[in-house]
Amino acid sequence: MHLFVDISSHGLGHLAMTAPALNALAEARPDLRLTLRSLLPPAKLKERIRPSFDLIAEASDFGFVMIDATSIDRVASAAAYRKAHAGWAERVAAEAARLADLRPDLVLSNVSYLPLAGAARAGIPACALCSLNWADLFAHFFGHAGWAAPIHADMLAAYRSAAAFLRATPGMAMDALDNLHPLAPIAAPGKRRDLGLGARRAVLVAMGGIAHRLPVENWPRLPGVCWLVPAEWNCRHPDAIAIESFGLGFTDLLCSADAVITKPGYGTFTEAAANGAPTLYQRRDDWPEQACLIAWLHERGRCREIDAKALQDGKLETALEELWALPQRPPPAMDGAAQAAALLLRTASRSA
Repeated sequence: MHLFVDISSHGLGHLAMTAPALNALAEARPDLRLTLRSLLPPAKLKERIRPSFDLIAEASDFGFVMIDATSIDRVASAAAYRKAHAGWAERVAAEAARLADLRPDLVLSNVSYLPLAGAARAGIPACALCSLNWADLFAHFFGHAGWAAPIHADMLAAYRSAAAFLRATPGMAMDALDNLHPLAPIAAPGKRRDLGLGARRAVLVAMGGIAHRLPVENWPRLPGVCWLVPAEWNCRHPDAIAIESFGLGFTDLLCSADAVITKPGYGTFTEAAANGAPTLYQRRDDWPEQACLIAWLHERGRCREIDAKALQDGKLETALEELWALPQRPPPAMDGAAQAAALLLRTASRSA
C-alpha cells in the first residue's frame, strides 16, 4: 500500500496529529510504503513517525504568514493567497501530474488543499485529516474582502473533493464541508523520565513550531523552579536548562515536566491532557480554532490562562501555584489515531 502524505509545516501540531495515525496504519499494514512531503525538519519527522518514509522536502501550503506563534501578518498572508491562486488551475494540473507519476494508492493531507485538488484531477482517492481547515480560517480573516470569494471557492472545492475529511476532536465545526468524519482525540503517549533535577520543578516553555522567543533571562527566580527552554534561545537565566540537553523527544519531555507554558495548539493541548501535564497557556490573537481547544482542555485537563504581560515579565509564581493545586483528572481516551487508520484503509480498499 503506497500512501502519499502531505504534512503542513505551519507549526508542529499537524505532525503531532498525523504521526499517530501513520503509526497505527503501519501496524495494520506492515507493507505500508510512505512518501512524505513536508518542510518540517527531518529529525522532527523521524522522531514521531515510526515507519520509514521517502521525504520530499517541500511545502504545498503556507497556512498564514506569522509574526510570531500567537499572531498572523494579515497583509502578507493576503498577498500570499492572491499570489498562490493567480495560477490555481495550472498549479492543480502540475500537482495532478506529479501524483500520477508517484502512483500512490491514497493521498492524505494535513491540511493543504492543493494535494486534494490534484488527487481529484488525477483520479486518486484522497482524505484530509485535521482539527481545522484553511478555508474556514481564510473566510474568518478575509471573507469580507472583495477579492476573496473566488479563492475561498477554490479552497472549499478542494476540501469537498476528498473522500473524507477526518476531523480530529477537539476541532472546528467546519459546517461548509459535507464529507466530515469526526474522530476521537489524537495524541501520542509519553513516558515519564527522571530529569535529574532533584526536588526542583521543571516548567517546559514550548510555544510551538513557529518562532516565539520569551525573555526568560529577565524573569525573576522562583524558588525550586527551573525553566526548560530551546537551546537556540541562548538563555542566560541561572535556572534555565536547554531542552535538548535531556535527549528526549517532545512528548516524553512534556510527560516528565511538572508544567508546560504554551499557546493553544492541537498537539500540545491534546498531549498535555493525555499525559497529565499541567498547562499555562497564552491566547492567540484572533485565532478561531482556539475556542474549541481551550474549552476542551479546561474540561479534560489541568490548565490556567496567562496573559502576555505576565509572560513577558515572568510573574508566574501565583499562576503556577494555582495550576499545581488543581486536582488530577483521568486522561481522556485517545482513540482517534486508530479510527483514522481504519478509515484510511477502508478508503484505499474501496478504490483498489
